[in-house]
Order: sequence, then C-alpha cells, then structure tokens
Amino acid sequence: MARSVPSPALSDAPLAPGLYVVATPIGNLRDITLRALDVLAAADLVLAEDTRVTGKLLSVYGISAKLERHDEHAAARARPKALAVLAQGGRVALVSDAGTPLISDPGYRLVREAAAQGTPVFPIPGASALLAGLAAAGLPTDRFLFAGFPPPKSAARRALFEELAGVRATLVFYEGGSRLAACLADMAQVFGPREAVVGRELTKLYETVTRATLDVLAADPQFAAPKGEIVVLVSPGREAAATAADADAALSEALARLRPADAAAEVAKALGLPRRDLYRRALALKGADS
Repeated sequence: MARSVPSPALSDAPLAPGLYVVATPIGNLRDITLRALDVLAAADLVLAEDTRVTGKLLSVYGISAKLERHDEHAAARARPKALAVLAQGGRVALVSDAGTPLISDPGYRLVREAAAQGTPVFPIPGASALLAGLAAAGLPTDRFLFAGFPPPKSAARRALFEELAGVRATLVFYEGGSRLAACLADMAQVFGPREAVVGRELTKLYETVTRATLDVLAADPQFAAPKGEIVVLVSPGREAAATAADADAALSEALARLRPADAAAEVAKALGLPRRDLYRRALALKGADS
C-alpha cells in the first residue's frame, strides 16, 4: 500500500504586493517548492496557461485560488486586468502548464509592463526542462545557448542550425515528437556527427535520456514519432575556431572536386562554420580562379 504523504503546512507570513513568476513541475507534481505553494495560496489572482492544468496542481495541494487563463490567445485580454490588480497593490502569480514561465511560454509582455508601471516582479524558481536536460546530459554546462523550438519547415530549420554551427557552447532545443526525427536528421546534416542527447518525459514515469552522435540518434527508430515533451542537446562545435585562412584552404581543396554549394557543405561540416558564409566565399574563390 502506497504511503500517503501529507502536504506541507503553508506559511502564514504576509505576501508582499507584486507580480510573482512561479515555476511549476514539468512532470512529477512533488517538484514544486514550498515558496511556490505559499505564493499560489496567497495570490489574489493566478494567471495560468491552462486553468484546468493549474487547477489540478492546486487541488493536489489543497489550494483554492482565483484562476484566469493567460496563454498566447488570451494574454491580450487578461493582461490589462492583471496590471490593474497590481496597480492597486495586489498579488498576481503567473504560471505556465509546466516549468518556468517565459521559457518558450507566454508572459514576456506582462512582466515588461508590470515593471514599467513600477510593480515589483519576483522570480519564484523551480523546475525547468532546460535545466533538467542540462543536468542529465553530461555535456559541457559552462556555456550553453537555449534556442527554443526550431522552425517546423526543414529549410528554415537548417538555416537556423547553420547560424548556430559555429557557436562554442552546448545548444539546447525543445521539440515535439511529431517533428523529432526530421529535426535530428537536419541536425546531423548541418552539425555533422556531434555528440548529442535526447531527453524525453523528464521527471515523469517514462523518462528516457539517450546519448549518441547525431547521425546515430537520427537513425534510431525510437525517435520516429515519440510521445511526450522532448529536449535535444547538442555538444559545442570545435574548441578551436577555424581561421579565415583555414576556411579558404579547405574550400580551395574542395572546389577542385566539387561544385561551390557542395564544397561549402563539406567544409561547413568539417570546420563547424556557417554554410551560407562558406558558400559566398566559395563563389568568390571560384570567380577569382576563372
């Protein structure tokens, strides 16, 4: 028989007026801080991406709160009301369905306008799929770049990856299951066989963390159409950045065998440099030789 764990007692300390940006669990409902529970219980208004999702969380902890929808469709309508509550000295909590608000979730304009009207903004830290992925990946964490969701179309997606190819930091992306296989294939094409990690359903019952090179991950049948929330992390490019002279030398050699576009693609993969820049340089070198 499962042991029943009582909810922690809420603090009776008064909550200062202001906007509270509150992190909520990304899966396991026990991944919420005591301070977050205090804020949600004392707030005059809770802005939720989906009131049904947040309502279930509050119900688990015996909290009753005034909920209002605040997602990309309802934010323009909810924001003036929230700002008015804050202007009168009220306490407003902003939450997303899972994780830390504003990280690929609505809320930027509310925080900006609240600060502009002189309202204190308090971060209530907690769960984040971005940080959970970094913690489990085993890739360098001294420098990382969060790039959110890649574009849905392959051409735009590859263009983004080419811009990021030379970044000397671990790259972190969110992706949906239906596009994961195509996304990994484009990553393998642009980044080459870099070390990468796919984290799926982090903190949930079917959590998986898979580590391999991008070409191996792209060919893995388990990622054909997986369900759940997914974080993809890609290791940094080469530590020593290639010089312009290195790029020219590699392009000159490749142009002796390949068309400019193919030469640029080959050198981009080898040196971790943006393919579009190399293509322009390849055209210039080809023209100088003709």
